[in-house]
Amino acid sequence: MAKPIVGLQLYTLRDLTEGDFLGTIRKAAQLGYKAVEFAGFFNTPAKEVKALLAELDLEAPSAHIGLNFSEDAAIRSAELDKQIEYAQEIGLQYMVAPWAPLPEQPEWKDVLKLAGILEEAGRKVTGAGMTFGYHNHAFEFQLVNGKPVMDHLLELVPAQYLIAEFDLGWVHVAGCKPVDYVQRYSGRVPLVHFKDFVEGHTDTEVGKGSVDLESVLPIAEEAGIRYIFVEQEAFSSSSLESAGISLEFFRKNGL
Repeated sequence: MAKPIVGLQLYTLRDLTEGDFLGTIRKAAQLGYKAVEFAGFFNTPAKEVKALLAELDLEAPSAHIGLNFSEDAAIRSAELDKQIEYAQEIGLQYMVAPWAPLPEQPEWKDVLKLAGILEEAGRKVTGAGMTFGYHNHAFEFQLVNGKPVMDHLLELVPAQYLIAEFDLGWVHVAGCKPVDYVQRYSGRVPLVHFKDFVEGHTDTEVGKGSVDLESVLPIAEEAGIRYIFVEQEAFSSSSLESAGISLEFFRKNGL
């Protein structure tokens, strides 16, 4: 095992990526990040992305992808095929669904439907030589039959077809302890998001808020976490400045 690599979820810099995608990746590397996680490619040819990553010696293990939940399976499969082809060209290891639709008060049938779609995607991604994952918010921790939806999904879908990319900030907002969920699914959580909140669920830099992220660090390696991605969606100054401030937390903690 090795210590987790600290990366940046590029959604954090979404105010910059649309105008200068490749230049923004370069800025993330200049800040000191060793990896990035994609949240869109902005029509950039895969070979250009791959070349820049090689130039910067920057890892890019994963991407958030748009999984079509509204169309039939054939359309969803065809759209996923295109994304898989692009991911393979870059050399991604993980493809992650960042969100899924659930009713405000989900029922068991909603859980089963979502689990089926995730397994369907997971089988396809696994067959292409990569790993499929799901990134949570807080709503997946609503109880159905006495258990959080997130736990149901991870029980219903076999581990080889679905890993968890726990967003630990949203785990906290849902009223759960981040360290507990990492321990519970040890070995199935190669990627995590470190997101921090102040009172009122307002985003802040990692280490500046109320989310207990520090307790995850001592168990991260044993739990199999390979990459920790910083994600922040609201800023008191600039997205780039906040991304730099978040790195200080990891340097202080030996990462």
